[in-house]
Amino acid sequence: MKSADLREMTDEELESTYDDLMKESFNLRLQQSLGQLEKPSRLRIVRRDIARILTVKSARKNAATTSIPAPAAEAAPVEEPQEQEA
Repeated sequence: MKSADLREMTDEELESTYDDLMKESFNLRLQQSLGQLEKPSRLRIVRRDIARILTVKSARKNAATTSIPAPAAEAAPVEEPQEQEA
């Protein structure tokens, strides 16, 4: 799965794809532990697809939070030193 394809998906589609890949990852790891895994490369592909989805979700979250302007910090009034009379 390519990153460009993932960026075009909606949040619901990403979540659905993420759930499917997590289930597939579990099944592949189970098959690997039982010695029945036919395509070991598929485990690597699934793991990378999961990482791509998480990256897209994180980028969207960061873009949403940075688009809101931060409130301006109020500066404390600066007191000028008073002159002492001698």
